[in-house]
Amino acid sequence: MNIILTGDRPTGRLHLGHYVGSLRRRVELQNSGDFDEIYIMIADAQALTDNADNPEKIRENVLEVALDNLSVGLDPTISTLFVQSAVYQLTELCFYYTNLVSVSRLRRNPTVKTEIGLRGFESSIPVGFFIYPISQAADITAFDATVVPVGQDQGPMLEQCREIVHKFNSTYGETLVMPDILLPENEASMRLPGTDGQAKMSKSLGNCIYLSDDPQELKAKVMSMFTDPDHLRVEDPGKIEGNTVFTYLDAFATTEHVRRLWPEYADLDAIKAHYQRGGLGDVKVKRFLIDVLEDILTPIRQRRAYWEDRIPEVIAILEDASLVAAAKAQKTVERVRQAMRIDYFSDQSFYEEAVERYEK
Repeated sequence: MNIILTGDRPTGRLHLGHYVGSLRRRVELQNSGDFDEIYIMIADAQALTDNADNPEKIRENVLEVALDNLSVGLDPTISTLFVQSAVYQLTELCFYYTNLVSVSRLRRNPTVKTEIGLRGFESSIPVGFFIYPISQAADITAFDATVVPVGQDQGPMLEQCREIVHKFNSTYGETLVMPDILLPENEASMRLPGTDGQAKMSKSLGNCIYLSDDPQELKAKVMSMFTDPDHLRVEDPGKIEGNTVFTYLDAFATTEHVRRLWPEYADLDAIKAHYQRGGLGDVKVKRFLIDVLEDILTPIRQRRAYWEDRIPEVIAILEDASLVAAAKAQKTVERVRQAMRIDYFSDQSFYEEAVERYEK
């Protein structure tokens, strides 16, 4: 079977970085018909590992993330959109897997090291946050995921998951499914910079364009984007490399966009060439980017408005899907218990062996 598992932390509204890094691809994969099961997890339990003192933040954003997923085109009749904390089996699997990973190995995980630095946890790391790679391995293996679509920064996490699967299967026999990572196909989508051009798009850095931003907010953010600081006059040659506006165009603009929205050019390469030789101003390029993003975000806003008018239905979708996810994860837990020989009361041989051992 071909099975997908991916998800989002409910720490705020989702933004364009999430869209190009995962959301757009997961909808394409959903609609491809190539997968037997698709699980989309709202990772609230994981989000609590660095927000334990502010559970209201997570509580408020569970529905925001659900709405963002539905607004980009996730179909709840095809994909199982569930809440992580409602599937208690994930915690059990994580506990078992902690015995398969050393502290030193967790410390070497590049993603963990980066995230610890960003949150200032160097001297006091919450254990739950530190063992996130193990928790993620539990999430992935619980659903027998064969494919995990993620951004490039999650590569080390998937590699550690694969190590855990290999260690478990080597120790207890072939039990867990080995997952493969699926990265964005567009290189510009691997790590979309923020509007300031200085870092990855991040809610905490305030450099995001959100999927739910209205046209006025979108325009203001694009017009303030970092470009080429040496491109002072329209006639000056401009640089493409490191120019945030062109990075966004690489991630979002198609040839169809160019021909329909800026027909004096044949494709994006023609726009770049004009900018590089001089004679094309930043404002015109930014206006084109606004048009491209509006073309993408308008139907997303419309679908969001549809679901915002049906919040009880959204909650029911999450509740029903969480029950489906729990039933799937329970089957994996039972396999794991059996492989580890701790399925005492469901294994008749445990009873028979015990009776034989202690017979007088």
